[in-house]
Amino acid sequence: MEAIEKTPPTPEAINLDNHPCFNREACSSFGRVHLPVAPKCNIMCNYCNRDYDCVNESRPGVTSTVLSPGQALAYLEKIMEKRQDIAVVGIAGPGDPFANPEETMETFRLVRQRFPSMILCLSTNGLGLTEDYVKELAELKVSHVTITMNATDPEVAGQVYAWARHEKRIFRGTQAGELMISKQLQAIRWIKQYGMIAKVNSIIVPGINDEHIPEIAKEVGSMGADIMNCIPLLPTADTAFEHLPEPDAKMRFALRLKCGEHMNQMTHCARCRADAIGKLSEPMQDEAFELIQSCAKLPLNPQQERPCVAVATREGMLVNQHLGEAEVFSIYRVDPEDEEEFEFVETRPAPPLGGRDDRWAQLAESLKDCRALLAAAAGPSPKESLKKAGIKVIEMEGMVDVGLSHVFHGEELPPTLMRSFKSCGAGVTCGGDGTGCG
Repeated sequence: MEAIEKTPPTPEAINLDNHPCFNREACSSFGRVHLPVAPKCNIMCNYCNRDYDCVNESRPGVTSTVLSPGQALAYLEKIMEKRQDIAVVGIAGPGDPFANPEETMETFRLVRQRFPSMILCLSTNGLGLTEDYVKELAELKVSHVTITMNATDPEVAGQVYAWARHEKRIFRGTQAGELMISKQLQAIRWIKQYGMIAKVNSIIVPGINDEHIPEIAKEVGSMGADIMNCIPLLPTADTAFEHLPEPDAKMRFALRLKCGEHMNQMTHCARCRADAIGKLSEPMQDEAFELIQSCAKLPLNPQQERPCVAVATREGMLVNQHLGEAEVFSIYRVDPEDEEEFEFVETRPAPPLGGRDDRWAQLAESLKDCRALLAAAAGPSPKESLKKAGIKVIEMEGMVDVGLSHVFHGEELPPTLMRSFKSCGAGVTCGGDGTGCG
């Protein structure tokens, strides 16, 4: 891999006119790539269904896979080797960037260090955006920040959001609306205070906020927001608004005309996926889909040398132990004499029971040469701890060799072998007492 460039970016080196979303004239010449590193979301919108693995859909919240920051950089490097028209790197989900702040900020740091002249942008609902994050975004020369804001009236906003989660508390109805509006307006103030371009996206929901949207334009326009994008609702199956009609051209035109009295309007939005790539009019190509899928199978930190995989197994043939019950882990690597075969290296003891998060930190240290860990099931706390240490936890049951082929050779894991942890001690091999992985 080519060495990371160390030259710090300068504002003069970044041509903001090349952003196709903010400059319509750039659409035919320049493209963008969205890095899907933010899977979690802190709100539930009544128009949103974030199904994965649907390459034929083009709407926000959809992605074919989720990447770690390191995988995202490797993906971007491969894209830049193939294409000369990519001018913009953005993060827009598939959840919200600031429900996943560590992944979001680390991705921007990596991209800015590697590509000093790249335009960086992001799209967020604003709920998790703090002044510290805004300050660092400005330092990283993130030039464009989009806030999706659907009302300035709490009663209206309360109909758009099913719930909002903030500081471990769930808000619903008008309370959710009040919270979201307060956070979004403050986010816009900070964005402008720190010198970035502020765009506001508003989803046109007929019968809910269509007559109210000009009030959003008036409010955010008075605060200095630079441009507004009125996006027509895309009725989506299995959502509360699936029965509502998509706004027609007449409604869209009338709304943009009224909102245009207060601020500039964007009229060429492509309702981009969270893994969008290329020019705005360009659909997701098979080549790009295959490339992002291949990068998702890399180690979480591809720059690190991690030749091994750990397995929670009783007898060495099957992946058949819950992470929390395994007393030892079997370590495997690719056979240096035959890359199609795997070699057993050794067994390593699991840390003693107790200690909770400290136990998983100890395990991560013990497995620091492992890119992945195969287990029949694992709880969210150990998975998060190991992920932060660069170790991907893969939940499956079946032949060890099948899991190793999945990790080392990128072979698909049969759906019949996949497992997904639901609750402690229920439906899995662990005999725990429901108090979490000790």
